[in-house]
Amino acid sequence: MPVPGTPSDRRDRSRGRRPRAGSRLAVAGLAAAALVAGAVVLPGAAGLRGGSFEQQLSTATAAKVAMDETKNAISRAVGSGADAADPTSAADARKAAAYVDSERALPDPRLRRAAVMQPRRRTPQDRYAMANGCYALAGSPIYFKPTSLGTYLLYAKDHTFVTARGERAARPSAATVWTARKQGNRFTFRNGSGALRIGSASSFTLTRTSGCSAYPESQVDVVGGPHAGVTPFQEVRGYVDAHTHGMAFEFLGGQAHCGRPWHEYGAPYALVDCPDHTLTGGYGGVLESVLSGTPNHDPVGWPTFKDWPAPNSLTHEGTYYRWMERAWRGGQRLFVNLLVENNQLCQLYPLKRNSCDDMDSVRLQAKQMYRFQDYIDAQFGGPGKGFYRIVKNPWQARKVINAGKMAVVMGIETSVPFGCTMKLGIPACNAADIDRQIAEVHRMGVRQMELVNKFDNALSGVAGDAGAIGPVVNVANFLETGTFWDMRHCDPADGESHDNNQVAVPDISAGVQDALFGAIASLGLPTVPLPLYPPPNHCNNRGLTTLGEHTIETLAKKKILFDPDHMSVKARRQSMDQIEEMGYSGVLSSHSWSTPDTYPRIYRAGGFIAPYAGDSTGFVEKWRRHVGWADERYYWGLGFGADINGLGAQGNPRGANVKNKVTYPFRGLGGVTIEKQRAGKRVYDINVDGVAQYGLYPDWVEDLRKVAGKDGADIVDDMARGAEAYLQTWERAYGVRPDSCRNPGLRKQLSVVERLVRRGMTTTAVMRKVGQPYQRLGTTYRFCAKAPGKPKVMVRVDFSRAGKVTGVRRL
Repeated sequence: MPVPGTPSDRRDRSRGRRPRAGSRLAVAGLAAAALVAGAVVLPGAAGLRGGSFEQQLSTATAAKVAMDETKNAISRAVGSGADAADPTSAADARKAAAYVDSERALPDPRLRRAAVMQPRRRTPQDRYAMANGCYALAGSPIYFKPTSLGTYLLYAKDHTFVTARGERAARPSAATVWTARKQGNRFTFRNGSGALRIGSASSFTLTRTSGCSAYPESQVDVVGGPHAGVTPFQEVRGYVDAHTHGMAFEFLGGQAHCGRPWHEYGAPYALVDCPDHTLTGGYGGVLESVLSGTPNHDPVGWPTFKDWPAPNSLTHEGTYYRWMERAWRGGQRLFVNLLVENNQLCQLYPLKRNSCDDMDSVRLQAKQMYRFQDYIDAQFGGPGKGFYRIVKNPWQARKVINAGKMAVVMGIETSVPFGCTMKLGIPACNAADIDRQIAEVHRMGVRQMELVNKFDNALSGVAGDAGAIGPVVNVANFLETGTFWDMRHCDPADGESHDNNQVAVPDISAGVQDALFGAIASLGLPTVPLPLYPPPNHCNNRGLTTLGEHTIETLAKKKILFDPDHMSVKARRQSMDQIEEMGYSGVLSSHSWSTPDTYPRIYRAGGFIAPYAGDSTGFVEKWRRHVGWADERYYWGLGFGADINGLGAQGNPRGANVKNKVTYPFRGLGGVTIEKQRAGKRVYDINVDGVAQYGLYPDWVEDLRKVAGKDGADIVDDMARGAEAYLQTWERAYGVRPDSCRNPGLRKQLSVVERLVRRGMTTTAVMRKVGQPYQRLGTTYRFCAKAPGKPKVMVRVDFSRAGKVTGVRRL
């Protein structure tokens, strides 16, 4: 079956050459017209009729203000149908809050300090161990900057690079990248130019020394080793980001995003602006201008970073590897990287080097995740040595986190997964297509997934986008499916559980429609009239399809966590009906694109929730409400969804003069000391910069503490329990029953537990027999059981350091 978008992608690739810079910028200008004109479709915008760029940009600024409001809402779907409502009463919320208090009172797991890197010996133990170290090479101090596993730039004290025959070059290139080999106690270096020779020597003894010039790199500014567990199988501590797009430099054709999370030549080459921004002095960033509300920006990134990264600079790289390292060093232990694409927006944007097909992009980004892991390994001294560890099941993730590293889960968020678009209501895929491609992405490592993003598809209706961007995305939905969103009037009982409201008919002027579609038509796209929607509130009449039901069932069979974010309320309600009927706990909301009628159902299913991060003040309010939804049958912890690199705004600064500002240095999770971060010439301060880039998330957590006031310790505790809560949800997705202390109905007789748990069993085997433990402290797990005349007795299972049962006893 043909995949939507493929023919146009073939045409792009068949041209075989890139347009000249001038023509690229001209085409980009047309894209700007379409995007900015789209942004003016706002209530009260009648009569603007396109107007000047400045007029349109002022409306885009209003759209940015609306975006800032949305990022702090309890639901970014803002506001289910008439029968949908948050079922939680005030008494329920108080009971839930009391339960969360009792969870915080439980003993914390014992932690230890892990080494950031292996000890650096006087002479390197293998060809990877020179990473970011200073060694004497033929008598000269040389800094070894890894470009990949086992390959290096040899950076001299005078800031030049060693080339063939020991000569020097001012800039890095293929001629300055050397593959190292170890032969006995000596090393050889080779590249395309041949073997490195300095004088008569072609092999070298490397000895650790001083006097090198450090290679230019962003700093971390966290003091102290990362925290780790005392055993690989104990309860974990750490923050969770359940929704970020670390490989977004490849989406939308690979030219809309500026910079990338790594480059073989380091920060000066990774943290650069897009060519169309640079050639125009910062005025060519059309997508950046519309999204940020500013007409231009300083195109210089490294080392000054005058204008970007910033909370509302949405097209510039936010997850550079050193910034991610700071987040890890500051306490983050679980990171979900979502492979992302939108084929219609990709086709609209004129500059591209990649296929616009959603699944092509997913495959490319998955490969890049493994390359990124390898690159970080290279920086930390060899395979498996880096902090970024892609994991494929909860037990592997627990082991990684307890080793002091960051478990990375691969996920998918795209509008046309598996080619499952629809045309005029007819699906372009079938169940066999879905099964085949779920098996494929599972082999790639995907373990978390949404069914929709921006468009209705053959699996589900979508929540739609609100405000200025709504009409633009709705037109793209029409181009993709042949239909607009089927938004109808609804009156949810709680007043907020509805899909995103669209611009009301009386507020849309013919003039603005002409500007919008005239601009789109200038790109050669069809001109179509907007649909006539009734007054708000709006609910998409398209729900979960039979193919969508089949997809959820198949995800569950593969133990892939299902995320109902972005679905229409109708579809989400139907999906949760299915989840509950299946008894599947592997469900989560990763970035506040669900609605308040669904959040309690996710908790009741044993799922996990990570509200959209946004501003610290807004997140604290979301946290308070989520505490009132907690389910006492499951371990409590909360995550966040940064949505960085996904065109999602980050947290704004609260200001340098607020009374409860963050003061540096401060103490982070595990006892590390966190100072202001430096990157090149830039020094970041959460109070004045907000979450400008990913390295500032430890600072954001500290800001949560400050904003929460007397409850500051509680919110940080709940966030630190997030990684354990995510892992326990994931374990239940594998069929492990919830713990029997929080769930009295699951308790077995003590004699049965003693019979089931045998010496030599692994921790996983024990859980498959008797369910999740109530506590996992060091080498012991604790469960609840029944005994004659006693409804609750505590059972302790002891394990060896290798995780094998050594004994069982009643406490």
